[in-house]
Amino acid sequence: MARFNIRRLRYDWRNGSPVVTWGIIALCLGLWLLGTVLRLLSPFAYQYVMGSGLFIPLTAVSHPWTWLTSMFLHAPNLMHVGFNMLALWSVGPALERMMGHWSFLALYLISGLGGATGLVVWARVTGVWLSGAYGASGALFGLFAALLIVFRRMGIDIRSMLIWMAVNFALPLVIPNVAWQGHVGGFLTGGLLTWLLVAGVPALRQRSMRIRMWVYGGCVVVALIVVVVVCVAAVYAI
Repeated sequence: MARFNIRRLRYDWRNGSPVVTWGIIALCLGLWLLGTVLRLLSPFAYQYVMGSGLFIPLTAVSHPWTWLTSMFLHAPNLMHVGFNMLALWSVGPALERMMGHWSFLALYLISGLGGATGLVVWARVTGVWLSGAYGASGALFGLFAALLIVFRRMGIDIRSMLIWMAVNFALPLVIPNVAWQGHVGGFLTGGLLTWLLVAGVPALRQRSMRIRMWVYGGCVVVALIVVVVVCVAAVYAI
């Protein structure tokens, strides 16, 4: 059975199936299920796990792993993880097939970093540094922006997508405790990275998607790190 599963995975990978999208969904659902069980059996363990993986602007530099872990954690209610995974399934497969597995994963992760950066920037503006956040929303909004740019360049009607995005951006108005700053950060980061990939430096336009992702993705990550360090340094300088 294990050999069969590995062979099936290799087959799906080679044939462009959305393996990475499935993997992200499986990881998010698995962690959500683990959190739900821990919350019932051991509230202390649940608080420890969630607190260790939560992204908090004040600890963005001292707890760098939370940039990654917070993308895959969700609230114990089914609506949070269910809505996010439904959104991922609606946009992930198309982007993964167009970009390739590794480039799609890079876009997802970098957009998630952009969402966290949005929280840090807002903390710098408001002075509220202890508000934590978790969830895949920042990364998802980066995918929304990417698909918007790609479809626009392909001449595909994007009106229905604009309505879907407007609904998602409006959610914080009706649902409390939604980290809209992460949505904005992820959207801007994913949009910028995708624009660079499809219309960046002329000398790189003929290079492979993987090379362009290494170059542009690396530049975007460095820029995000600089923004975070500058914002956080201002706190310690006070």
